[in-house]
Amino acid sequence: MKVDLLTCLTLATASLVAMATGGRGSGRRKHKEVFLGEKFKFGGRIDYKLKRQDSTKTLLIKSEQLLRIEEHDFAMRPGFGGAAIPVGIDVQVESIDSISEVNMDFTMTLYLRHYWRDERLAFPSRTNRSRTFDSRLVKKIWVPDVFFVHSKRSFIHDTTTENIMLRVYPDGNILYSVRVTVTSLCSMDFSSFPLDTQNCSLELESYAYNENDLMLYWKNGNDSLRTDEIVLSQFFIEHFQASSGLAFYSSTGWYNRLFINFILQRHIFFFMLQTYFPTMLMVVLSWVSFWIDRRAVPARVSLGITTVLTMSTIITGVSSSMPQVSYVKAVDIYLWTSFLFVFLSVIEYAAVNYCTTLEEMRKMKRGKIPSTFNASQAMAFDGCFHDNEVELTSDPLAAPPGPPEVRAPEGTRLRRQRSVRQNVDLFVSNSYLVDSYSRVAFPLSYLLFNTIYWSLYT
Repeated sequence: MKVDLLTCLTLATASLVAMATGGRGSGRRKHKEVFLGEKFKFGGRIDYKLKRQDSTKTLLIKSEQLLRIEEHDFAMRPGFGGAAIPVGIDVQVESIDSISEVNMDFTMTLYLRHYWRDERLAFPSRTNRSRTFDSRLVKKIWVPDVFFVHSKRSFIHDTTTENIMLRVYPDGNILYSVRVTVTSLCSMDFSSFPLDTQNCSLELESYAYNENDLMLYWKNGNDSLRTDEIVLSQFFIEHFQASSGLAFYSSTGWYNRLFINFILQRHIFFFMLQTYFPTMLMVVLSWVSFWIDRRAVPARVSLGITTVLTMSTIITGVSSSMPQVSYVKAVDIYLWTSFLFVFLSVIEYAAVNYCTTLEEMRKMKRGKIPSTFNASQAMAFDGCFHDNEVELTSDPLAAPPGPPEVRAPEGTRLRRQRSVRQNVDLFVSNSYLVDSYSRVAFPLSYLLFNTIYWSLYT
């Protein structure tokens, strides 16, 4: 009886377990059928994104295993504690994008390539072929910390991806190349501007490792610097040159420094059209007033003021496009000297007009010359003839008292020295000659100035 009861309990327990297991299985099948139904409801496609692995990530993992990256500490340089690691550099200049005189800088795009050896990255290879990687692996290994000295802005191009290439050879030799655009300082001397030549340089140096840890050098000497055909709007590039040196910092020591030197010769034709030719024309235009009648006040005044204002505009335009330096530039000498010529032409007419006014006032006080008077027969005591504009009168009251007459022996001429007042009176009475002399003196002086100027700066 006890055996039958125990058997019944065992069978009941087994049936309950079977029912519970069967219920969960049907639930799973039902849930799976509903899930598949929902997937086929949207076009019959099944999304395996969660099950599919990233092929690039898988390849990167395999590369890390091949190079044994996890086995080494790449925070330390290769051969730490030993001799300095040599890092070769070569540069290919793609373009010089801009040169700013106002900011005293230049912008250059270049390919910067580093060469060194890291035995930790050596790998076995039957074909002795290298492996090429992108920026993702670069972040996990040691690379030289080269930076641009005196740079203002710089960036690595990232279109369509970061322009970084890492090539590892089986023996551990590494090529690391980046495409960089950098804006760097260029100390310019504008003493001869715009007839100047500028010497600029781009400097490379390790930031953290001094010469005891890292030795920078040009991989192929002068051939390490290559350039594409570069054409600039205002400059002609005479030549590029690679050089090297040492830089000392009091707190950290000596560092290897590489220089990319290039000489810029400015094109003068642009400034001839924009500055020099207009300035010359304004100076020549100011001389036209010497041929205009001295009594035509509105014509000569308006011409003089126009040339002065035009010269002021040219000087302001040139100054606004140049840095505020504390020394005189070559273009400043030319512009301000030309401005002085224009200003003197206005002053010349002011003097002529004033003398003419004084002369007319004296004529009005003395009265008109008799029509029968012959000026060619009148000669002053000093032996100089006067033209018809000189007022001579026989009225003893009108003429100022002179010194007593001195008779000289026959065949001799007695001269007496004029006083300052008499010289002024002579200048006033012959003011019309000032224009005649200016027609010759101004052009000859300006021609002499141009000859000296262009011979000095060219």
